[in-house]
Amino acid sequence: MILEMSYESIMLLLDLFCGCGGFTQGFRQVSNAFSIVLGVDQDSYALNAYQMNFPRTKTLECDIRSLHSLELLEQLNHQYPDIILASPPCEAFSGANPKRLSRGYNQLFEDERGRLVLDAIRLIIDLEPRVFLIENVSQLASSTLQALIRYEFRHSPYPVIYFNRLEAVNHGVPSFRKRVFISNVPFNSTQETPIVTVRDAFTDFPDPLDDLYQETIPIPFKMAKKLIKLHPGGALVYFKGSRNSTLRNFIRLDWEHPSPTVMGKSRFIHPSESRFCTIREHARLMSFPDSFHFSGPIEQQYNQIGESVPPTLSSFLAKQILKESL
Repeated sequence: MILEMSYESIMLLLDLFCGCGGFTQGFRQVSNAFSIVLGVDQDSYALNAYQMNFPRTKTLECDIRSLHSLELLEQLNHQYPDIILASPPCEAFSGANPKRLSRGYNQLFEDERGRLVLDAIRLIIDLEPRVFLIENVSQLASSTLQALIRYEFRHSPYPVIYFNRLEAVNHGVPSFRKRVFISNVPFNSTQETPIVTVRDAFTDFPDPLDDLYQETIPIPFKMAKKLIKLHPGGALVYFKGSRNSTLRNFIRLDWEHPSPTVMGKSRFIHPSESRFCTIREHARLMSFPDSFHFSGPIEQQYNQIGESVPPTLSSFLAKQILKESL
């Protein structure tokens, strides 16, 4: 484990595949000891949201596959980052992708999206941060993929790599979300946090019709007819995932339970009203503060939320990093 920081020192933080900034937000919520210096992404809508939420942080819009570490150092005024966060796309590994390649080797080396994990590793090894965190779906921690990723780090400054499996709902997030955080730091995955339900998350909301920021999408007529009979936990759409698994979308939320996993294409039905949940309701399911901004057309905003690291889960990681660095 490479930790040589003290609480008094400022820790420079670089966020790769930053999206709208959920991962970064969790660190900002914990301490001003984290100095967020650069966010990198190629999605202009998400990067615009990042700029709105972190106006003092530089941003770089580019394809990370063609990004050299020397260019990053120029953006960082030749200061090496203490912490690197990275959330490469998960489609190559996700069970929700019916076209996912069957073997871990092919997912990581043949799928262009899977290879982005290798680009994150390349930049991390070049820049040698004291702490790095690569977030992705839990499937990336399979035995085959673990072995391949450990092999990529074989000649790096990180002789020991940890695959930290965390469930967001166990850390105060009102939605289920199993994720792996690959790091040079082990994280204690147990925490006595009360379960946060949809009812808890949706308290004190203004009427959506009175708040333009709670814009939602209209329900198609065919769905509206089925919606009347849809009970909490039921779904309007079923589709095939990888290995013939059956997945669901347009699920009616249950007041007394956390939400199912929020993904980029997730759309939820309000627990007691005949409408889709709004952008702000989706954001609360992912533990974003109401002051957090999203950018672009409404579908892009839903996507930004669903592809984020929940800030409350990120805060849990940030607190452990601070604790280790005391």
